[in-house]
Amino acid sequence: MSLAEDVRGRQRRYVISMLIRTLSVVATIVLWNVQRPVAIVTLVAGALLPYIAVVIANAGRESTPSLPSHFVPAPVRPALADGNLKKSSDQS
Repeated sequence: MSLAEDVRGRQRRYVISMLIRTLSVVATIVLWNVQRPVAIVTLVAGALLPYIAVVIANAGRESTPSLPSHFVPAPVRPALADGNLKKSSDQS
């Protein structure tokens, strides 16, 4: 998909979401004195839709990071052998 097509698709999704938000706000105004619980639901939907619309519009071209193609082991530190340790009583 080209960049222009991707941008066009994002804009279309955003405009559709904002149209739904506008209808939700108009429904809130119309229903406020008729069905107050339904009006409150449409008001909450109208308040949350801008955030959802931006998240939906921004989803798209980014790719997920991939894991490394091979495993790199941690460096091995050599341990001291038992014969290299001397006790303080052995030093005479």
